[in-house]
Amino acid sequence: MTPLLTLVYTIGILFFLGFFALLIMVGRVLASGDDVTDRIQTYAILADERVSTDSGRRRIRFLRLRLRLNNALAALVPKELRNQLTSANWPIFETEYVLLRLSTTILGFFLGWVISGSIFPGIGIALIAYLLPGIFLSRTINRRRRKFEHQLIDVLILINGGVSAGYSLLQSLDIVIEEMPSPASEEFNRVRREVGLGLPLSQALEHLATRMGNDDLDIVVAAININMQVGGNLGTMLGAVTQTIRERIRLFSEVRSITSAQRFTGYVLTFLPFIMGGAMFIMNPEYMARLFEPGWVLCIPIGSVIGIIIGNLVIRRMVQIDV
Repeated sequence: MTPLLTLVYTIGILFFLGFFALLIMVGRVLASGDDVTDRIQTYAILADERVSTDSGRRRIRFLRLRLRLNNALAALVPKELRNQLTSANWPIFETEYVLLRLSTTILGFFLGWVISGSIFPGIGIALIAYLLPGIFLSRTINRRRRKFEHQLIDVLILINGGVSAGYSLLQSLDIVIEEMPSPASEEFNRVRREVGLGLPLSQALEHLATRMGNDDLDIVVAAININMQVGGNLGTMLGAVTQTIRERIRLFSEVRSITSAQRFTGYVLTFLPFIMGGAMFIMNPEYMARLFEPGWVLCIPIGSVIGIIIGNLVIRRMVQIDV
């Protein structure tokens, strides 16, 4: 099969998949209901300040156009992706992320194919191009969540001080927005905007806990929601929760420092074979292609992948300490 004919077949398959995805999207849109909470969470990303300049108005119009397009195509992407992008604070919608990831994958495949003259480097580069955005997204989320975890005690101290001084809980959140750096100020500002759009404070705090994925924050949100339902002294409750979380953070920090070398060893032993295999695929695709020929040789890469997975699970289980 000539490269031109393969290219035509590939484009035809992509068009077919796009048409099939469009049919699925239309069906899901027609079958979906009107979820007010999801729409409030989506519109909460819009800036709440008023702009008077022409450039500011054009920027808001462009942002609203992106928002409408994202809502029209949102049936094709999972809701978990929206929470992940919001947790990472990336200024991109979930449909834009999926389209960007798909386009870079296809571009990487054709570049590797055209440059090397073989389809195997194209597949390797396409796989790398597909995995890199997910890796960067996961690293950004973890880094941001760790920064928020380190700021949580200071946030609770500010909220407790505001409540003890006679402010309401929402006014205390305004103090956190003004005084704390990112990401705490950004996350509580998003909570404030959701409440301003009509969402209950308890639900907005639950959304915050979902985005941050922090056990200590779950305790804080649960305590605040219980206090809002049954009443009581909010300042005393926040003081007790702050002391509990301070002790938990100290204990978990000791555990992480003890198991840091073992966790790093697990990461190296897991990713190093795949990195070396991808590099050899690019440098000598004919040599690596022999590993995937039919026969007993195919057992080598399959057994290697299974061994890497088992080793990673064993190392993760060894360093997992329940406190």
